[in-house]
Amino acid sequence: MAVHDVLVLNSNYEPLNVCNARRAISLLILGKADVLVHRDDPIYTAGGELESPAVVRMKYMVRRPLPQLRLSRHAVLARDQFTCQYCSCKTKDMTIDHVVPRWAGGPHTWDNLVACCRKCNLKKADKTPQQANMRLMKKPRRPSFIPYLSLPTYLKAQGRDEWRDFLPYFPELQSYEV
Repeated sequence: MAVHDVLVLNSNYEPLNVCNARRAISLLILGKADVLVHRDDPIYTAGGELESPAVVRMKYMVRRPLPQLRLSRHAVLARDQFTCQYCSCKTKDMTIDHVVPRWAGGPHTWDNLVACCRKCNLKKADKTPQQANMRLMKKPRRPSFIPYLSLPTYLKAQGRDEWRDFLPYFPELQSYEV
């Protein structure tokens, strides 16, 4: 069976999850979901050829509590769009910086953590931005939870054009190259 990812939508077309093709086909066979978009490449089985799903929609509303966005390195980098908040460069080698250093009473909170490149982190060292003569691009804050936090990144990385119509509008996705 072909291994690829399938976007799963709730009955109201809200993105729920990304699952593998095997799980999506089992949802279809059990009558729990409908296919909205097929992929170009079919799945070959012992019983013949099946159209491969790219996007499926659940037939019933899946109710789930809105999860809390936990403070983590990945969440801070995603909030800052993997961009250094001091020099605005984008690099794979990003660190997390305490705006007010821990020794000066700076808390380990959303409002005190920013994405930072290694060069700026070394320049700032254990100082405040004012002491290091550096300015933040934007003031850090706790993001409101977005259930699709990882889907835009996934869409950009995988070039999933068939998912684009079912995801919320993200301006940063307008310029990606497939």
